[in-house]
Amino acid sequence: MRKLKGIEMIAGLALISAIAACDGNGSGSRGADPGGGAATFEAAVGTAPASASGSVAPASAENGEKPSPAPSVQTDIPSLAETYKDDFPIGAAVEPNQLSGLTAELLKKHVNTLVAENAMKPASLQPAEGGFRWDQADEIVNFARANRMEVRFHTLVWHNQTPGWFFLDAEGKPMADETDPKRREANKKLLLKRLDTYVREVVGRYKDDIRSWDVVNEVVEPAEPDGMRSSDWYKITGTDFIETAFRAAREAGGPGIKLYINDYGTDDPRKRDRLYELVKTMLDKGVPIDGIGHQTHISIASPSVDAIVESMKKFRELGLDNQITELDMSLYAWNDRSDYGAEVPADVLRRQAERYRELFDALKANKGLVSAVVFWGIADDHTWLSTFPVTRTEAPLLFDKNYQAKPAFWAIVDPSKLGS
Repeated sequence: MRKLKGIEMIAGLALISAIAACDGNGSGSRGADPGGGAATFEAAVGTAPASASGSVAPASAENGEKPSPAPSVQTDIPSLAETYKDDFPIGAAVEPNQLSGLTAELLKKHVNTLVAENAMKPASLQPAEGGFRWDQADEIVNFARANRMEVRFHTLVWHNQTPGWFFLDAEGKPMADETDPKRREANKKLLLKRLDTYVREVVGRYKDDIRSWDVVNEVVEPAEPDGMRSSDWYKITGTDFIETAFRAAREAGGPGIKLYINDYGTDDPRKRDRLYELVKTMLDKGVPIDGIGHQTHISIASPSVDAIVESMKKFRELGLDNQITELDMSLYAWNDRSDYGAEVPADVLRRQAERYRELFDALKANKGLVSAVVFWGIADDHTWLSTFPVTRTEAPLLFDKNYQAKPAFWAIVDPSKLGS
């Protein structure tokens, strides 16, 4: 691996509050997911509400509140990654400002794969044409290398967090507004050239450090007439942008990297089948797609674990790898806008734990079905669901705001700790 330039620790990008489609709804990556929700975990472990900055608000002895325990990393519990070393790698999405302090210690203990929540998206890497900003992405890669972790790349192409210059014609006008056929064709060629250049530059820089790549993200939308998301990419190039991105990535990175198409809601039969159709068409044309990234933003209510597994098995029929790329579990059913407030009921946390246990039991029972499981975060103090679809208490991950293991952690590590 080549050595990247060291940099000072800088603050990560702000979380996306509401994103159309999924990628954090999805893919830190995101879009509206049938299992989506929003919230943070508190009362079941005696924590207090988080402030807007994500820090824990102090309890007041005068009003009788129980003081919150000081945040700390438990050193006497099993490592999540070590527990699953014979099954699949375990990962987490991070921002650069989480690579020091307690969050970093929690990551070091429990995961062996990192993915950039925002720092490797096009708007972060190349906000202006010709002007790359590598610092935050390099920081994540350097931290991973120093701690013997792998990195997943997220994402080369997306309809969100892509700088507007990509979609402006030679005169600075929006390409999507052009009606003249000849100019539209010229715009298409220009956009695909820009994409090809961008992909080769990014993959060329990190090909020795990153093996798994989300090449395109959230391109399928069953609600559209042809089942494809009506993004500027699609309006201007049709599906050619998908083909261009995958071919450029393979040529720049060689056969040693794995290329994924990533999306949310892949457990839904309509979306699954449209994605399957798209991928099969691409494969028949020789487009180098290696696997499917299943975001898996779910809730304690849905979807069924059987639907998740069935979808993965369907794509495996095409000879494709499967990875769970953005796993979290909302406390709320889809379209539920309620809020538990500071005190999340113990039975809700128990339901979450049982759902996590059911999912991981199914993955272990179907050995080889997935090659990685990546959580969209590491602890409940930092989650996009806290503001999507509304601002409220959420607790979608395995560790609470004070970095303590929740029932969900024990459910997939040692269920005997849960009791009856």
